[in-house]
Amino acid sequence: MKVFKFGGASVKDAESIKNVVRVLEYEGFENTLIVVSAMGKMTNAFEKIIDAYHNNSEDLATNINSVRDFHITIIKNLFENKKHPILFEVELLFGQLSGFLAINKSTDYNYIYDQIVGYGELLSTKIISSYLNTIGITTRWIDVRDFIKTDATYRNAAVNWEQTKTNIQALNTQNLNITQGFLGADSKGKTTTLGREGSDYTAAIFAHCLGAESVTIWKDVDGVLNADPRYFKETVLLEQISYGEAIEMAFYGASVIHPKTIKPLENKKIPLYVRSFYNLKQKGSIVGGGQLIVPDVPCFILKNKQILVSISALDFSFMVEHNLSDIFKILHNYQLKVNLIQNSALSFSVCLEDKFNNFEAFLSEITLKYNITFVSNVALFTIRHANQKAIDLVEEKGKVLLKQATKGTVQLIMQ
Repeated sequence: MKVFKFGGASVKDAESIKNVVRVLEYEGFENTLIVVSAMGKMTNAFEKIIDAYHNNSEDLATNINSVRDFHITIIKNLFENKKHPILFEVELLFGQLSGFLAINKSTDYNYIYDQIVGYGELLSTKIISSYLNTIGITTRWIDVRDFIKTDATYRNAAVNWEQTKTNIQALNTQNLNITQGFLGADSKGKTTTLGREGSDYTAAIFAHCLGAESVTIWKDVDGVLNADPRYFKETVLLEQISYGEAIEMAFYGASVIHPKTIKPLENKKIPLYVRSFYNLKQKGSIVGGGQLIVPDVPCFILKNKQILVSISALDFSFMVEHNLSDIFKILHNYQLKVNLIQNSALSFSVCLEDKFNNFEAFLSEITLKYNITFVSNVALFTIRHANQKAIDLVEEKGKVLLKQATKGTVQLIMQ
């Protein structure tokens, strides 16, 4: 049993989908399950629909039509039959979306988000499954929401592992199955999502429950690099990464591997391959047992759009345990992700990620109790296996606002 995951970049247009066929023919597809993301930048496009709907914007119809046109264009470029049944299936999905928009009474943004954004994955998998069947590769389309069950924490749902295992282990794995990444369903059948980039996690969930031989994430890069080539001129391919090191890198924000992906694989000793869908002969990177990292080089992880917040007591007293407990409770209530902590006698600094746009509300509450200063839109660099040359390379990129070092890891907040 093998699990393949194809991200948005690997199914961004008709030619990319034809390349998926090339990958399947090269690798073989018996006893295989394929997990697919929304096509190209469609998650971003659906987020525009969500925002327009939530804000009652006149752009709603335009945004929906733009997404529909994108998918119809891909269908026209894929299928010779201009009246192929997939057109009806796609319009049915858009009809379901319109139905939700018409009858929804909830004002909860996170709930609305999850009910809408998942149509990106439903559309991509319907189209790709139909295309594979048309060219003679028999696939079975399955709705991931029938298998992965979660709680009702919309936009960051927790998996109900017991129920999910029971569902997935009943799956007929003799088929070439194709399903959606990123999605699940709560006990009421409402769509939930596993967090952005959660398709990797979906692949790991299926692999764990099925005792798969391996998981392969197909990317537009040769494997896991030691740095993002968009921000660093010289990068090195990491041939081997241990499970522990991959979890550390994901924790600090490495975008190649979703943070929750590794543990389910480690528990069953299932190797994770990250490979190029362009260069099929390239072995790529393997995450598994063994050495921490091969080759042993510094690894650079960048998180943009961070907020550096400095907090001190109104009476200039020491920042002690009860202050910190209070602050963390408020941070938790507003779903602000803390990526770095540093404290002194009189102040407490945190680097925050405001994924749910709650920072202004957080400020309104916390300024009643504490003095607050903050700097928006800063960058957080993390260097794993750091040496002085690597630190100097990052410090050249701007002004250092905060620097913190632990054994082998250096973090810098830059402006």
